[in-house]
Amino acid sequence: MPNFTKVALITGAGSGIGRAVGLALLGAGYNVVLAGRRQEALDETLALSKTSKASSLAIPTDVTDPAAVRDLFAQTERTFGRLDVLFNNAGVGIPAGELDEVTYEQWQRVVQTNLSGPFFCTQEAFRLMKRQTPQGGRIINNGSISAYAPRPNSAPYTATKHGITGLTKSTSLDGRKYNIACGQIDIGNAATEMALKIGEGAVQADGSVRPEPLMNVSAVAEAVLYMANLPLEANVQFMTVMATKMPFVGRG
Repeated sequence: MPNFTKVALITGAGSGIGRAVGLALLGAGYNVVLAGRRQEALDETLALSKTSKASSLAIPTDVTDPAAVRDLFAQTERTFGRLDVLFNNAGVGIPAGELDEVTYEQWQRVVQTNLSGPFFCTQEAFRLMKRQTPQGGRIINNGSISAYAPRPNSAPYTATKHGITGLTKSTSLDGRKYNIACGQIDIGNAATEMALKIGEGAVQADGSVRPEPLMNVSAVAEAVLYMANLPLEANVQFMTVMATKMPFVGRG
């Protein structure tokens, strides 16, 4: 174990999976930087923390803006001096729709948030992790089961999540010589506000609409914490955490 307090940065930390992971890392003694678009949502995450062992910092950030991302990592370095874990979690979707009806604006919004944003954050984390002492760190990407198996009428989201898998592999390869590890967690049906509608009914590959089982988001937080806690000589390259009875194996 290092003789310093580890520092973690989480995007999309104002709700859902990002909030749960932020609270888990704070509870485990990490210093945590919470990033998200809305200050009030980040403040709500901080208010839920019961830990007194670690420090936290909330920084409103639009990950689609490279300048805002640079400022986020600069503030992190000024405050804590280093970064040990980045959890690229921020993401958006659009209402399900026929592929040929997706608008340019919808496509750009999903691509910029789900793929360009994680790339910008990965670049800044890479730069910081290369120059800090001790050198290195860990980057964890939120992939999704859609990185392997699409839902119907979800081309923009599915395309970006497949792209995250490529980013994960490239980061893992390029980071080796700098002691930077990169892995991906693929999550299926965590009971967040975004996913609750799946429990009420989701379109299946055969066109039917059926409710799907959900799992508690705490299971995801525990999985990310496990990945974050590994020594840098070890890495979870890909992990799938899903509601046991959801349609994934045999989804189509």
